[in-house]
Amino acid sequence: MAKTQRPVVVKLGGAVLSSKDTLAELFSAISEYQEQQSVVIVHGGGYLVDDLMSKLQFEIVKKNGLRVTPYDQIPFITGSLAGTANKLLQGEAVKSGLKAVGLCLGDGGLCDVTELDPELGAVGLAKAGDPTIVNAIIKAGGTPIISSIGLTVEGQLMNVNADDAAVAVAKSLDADLVLLSDVSGVLDQHKELIPELDSERAERLINAKVITDGMVVKVRAALEAANDLGRPIEVAGWKDPALLTQLFAGKSIGTCFFPNA
Repeated sequence: MAKTQRPVVVKLGGAVLSSKDTLAELFSAISEYQEQQSVVIVHGGGYLVDDLMSKLQFEIVKKNGLRVTPYDQIPFITGSLAGTANKLLQGEAVKSGLKAVGLCLGDGGLCDVTELDPELGAVGLAKAGDPTIVNAIIKAGGTPIISSIGLTVEGQLMNVNADDAAVAVAKSLDADLVLLSDVSGVLDQHKELIPELDSERAERLINAKVITDGMVVKVRAALEAANDLGRPIEVAGWKDPALLTQLFAGKSIGTCFFPNA
């Protein structure tokens, strides 16, 4: 079967990074799917950062679902995300037979990153940048694994929310996008999966505090990506990797976000 020209960006995060069995199944599914469509991984690694912050006795503060990142702490967070988390994922990918290449948002100017809000510290706003280098890796048969650490034009390290980072990478590559989460998708007030969401209903659920914390960031990132890319975006769970085969085959397994009409 000929490959689809457009790659798919798969965002990984949450506790999946600590589950080697799940990662093995996940990368096995990706390895099989690579024959049809190139896959690019974008990841966070919040639990690793939290573990390190606790060991260093740094206070963990979040604002509107985003991690407050003092500038004197960004070297440690970079070590967790662009170092430990990235190489753990790369190792699992290599075990599955993938030609994995570990990168960050700053490599080759893939994403343009600026400071998001002075009150958040070294937290970056990522925008689409230059896809040339990553496209060359894909063309050579590589699987880019990209951490959510970015660089400003001044070379300042920035911590970017992984969902927002995945959206920026998808825009850079004009790619399809799947945001994998600890939950099966967006849940309603009865904890039931919402199969489809548009911006109007999403804002109602956010205002009603049905969608809260980090899921607010994920939902808004998915809506932005759907509108900017002009195609549906999927938010799904990683806990049953067997379902990913169905997802890659075009079946929705989580919450699908559609662009505004």
